[in-house]
Amino acid sequence: MSTGEREHGHEARVPEAVDAWRAVAARRGYEGRVPLAAFERLKGLLLDAQGEVAWRLQFDRDSLQVPYVELQLEAELPLQCQRSLNRFLLPVRIGQRLGLIRDEADEAGLPPDYEALLVPEDGQLQLLDIVEDELVLAVPPVPVAPGSEAVERDWPAQEEELAKANPFAALASLKKN
Repeated sequence: MSTGEREHGHEARVPEAVDAWRAVAARRGYEGRVPLAAFERLKGLLLDAQGEVAWRLQFDRDSLQVPYVELQLEAELPLQCQRSLNRFLLPVRIGQRLGLIRDEADEAGLPPDYEALLVPEDGQLQLLDIVEDELVLAVPPVPVAPGSEAVERDWPAQEEELAKANPFAALASLKKN
């Protein structure tokens, strides 16, 4: 961590937005903990908004002088298992390097392991929007609690077998009469 990022000790207020290009030039880092309830888009995907996310954003340039922000976050997202309908916590640990680009054409120039992050014309990046975007992407389309996947895989086969068995069962009962 560089010395400039926490001028006021641990209670330094994280700015809502930062100038991306200045942050890169100064190799700034920001970190914090935020309640899940603070993320409006994410809340709609969760069973409830209990818990928080610990996040860190580090701005810099790589050896090829590509400006980036390195994102690290940890959270446990309260989801509803679509098999059991029970609440479960999905552990999310993300480490992602986002290449900062000025327009979509620049995306082709990014290293293959970088995700593109389009910086608005004014250079201002909303730090928590970046965190929320990654959390939203981490929510699976069909949440299934760990340990119930094996049962989930058997499900369609059982339904097919039942469907196959039923017509014959119905015919058999007709023949008896």
